[in-house]
Amino acid sequence: MKLLHTSDWHLGRSFHGVGTLAAQRRFADQLLETVTAEKVDVVLVAGDVYDRALPSVDVVNLFDDILARLNAAGVQVIVTSGNHDSATRLGFGGRLLESAGVHLRTRIADLDTPILLPLNESSDGPVVAIYGIPYLEPRLVAEELGVENGTHFSVTEAALKLIAADLATRTPGTPSVVLAHTFASGGITSASERELSIGGVGAVPLDLFDPFSYTALGHLHGPQRLSNTVRYSGSPLPYSFSEAAHNKGAWLLEITEAGLGAVTKVEWAPERALSILTGKLEDLLVEEKWAGAEDHFCQITLTDNDRPELAMERLRTRFPHTLVLMFAPEVAREADKQSYGSRIAQATDELELCCGFLDHVRHRAANDDEQQLLRAALASVREGEAAQ
Repeated sequence: MKLLHTSDWHLGRSFHGVGTLAAQRRFADQLLETVTAEKVDVVLVAGDVYDRALPSVDVVNLFDDILARLNAAGVQVIVTSGNHDSATRLGFGGRLLESAGVHLRTRIADLDTPILLPLNESSDGPVVAIYGIPYLEPRLVAEELGVENGTHFSVTEAALKLIAADLATRTPGTPSVVLAHTFASGGITSASERELSIGGVGAVPLDLFDPFSYTALGHLHGPQRLSNTVRYSGSPLPYSFSEAAHNKGAWLLEITEAGLGAVTKVEWAPERALSILTGKLEDLLVEEKWAGAEDHFCQITLTDNDRPELAMERLRTRFPHTLVLMFAPEVAREADKQSYGSRIAQATDELELCCGFLDHVRHRAANDDEQQLLRAALASVREGEAAQ
């Protein structure tokens, strides 16, 4: 049997103000292409289907369309809820969807109830037991799981003990797969993930997953192999520039009567890559080495000692998809070596005070034309006060 491990779809998320719905529809096409080409039997989604608890209508329709297409392809789908999802809303209609091959695991009560799928055509032959753990918020689930001191470690441990106990009632040697949306020890984070450490210990030790043939993790957005049997698939799309070096995709794994077989990486190239550029404005606009980034989403850090005028507008003449602009001067200006409060305390008149504020917010001193405008504005204010 072939299973495709995915997670963190984050349907409805934006990327630095740019909508991703079209890119997510493209991901859906890539997913279906992989399912067809690799003859996948089961698609796993280890949490964070949506980016928010109340997704928009268009986003819900996209998920509905993906499920319908997977169903038409004859694929079983197993979905758990993540920390971005509303478990109740995602789990709505779960008992009805079960009959269509869509298995939702969003309730604590169901986490030790496996989806049993046959490994061959025999009705009484070997099966794989697949368990789904919804995201466990310690303060909300500790009592239900019988845990006194609710931490991410303790509630995950309790959930896995329940699953191990159920697995022990199955035929000895039954292959098992667990889906969990959590932060496991050794995982490398990205800037686009929400912290899970509020409420207790943030990392779950890997040895908790030892009893199972494979653990399909979700939450971290970079594809990662923590051990041969414990992996993060990562998100199918990048959601921060910290993911610029990721090769997005999924894990394709084989489950046999003996347990876990081959595990291979499936890669899904984004329609538009990410680039992180650093340099002086004039160099970035002309140097050939940056040519490959001209059609990418760009995060650019300018190292000019003085902040250039119209920097974003000028950069977008060459890099039209620049989304983030930052400044890190190579040489710190004298003005920046003092606090803003210290500088304004030294101002001798209103013009110097205004120019100091302008310098502070844009890291560039007022030029002659700007000083002239400020003088005119201050004179107008004084005339108005005198007339009252």
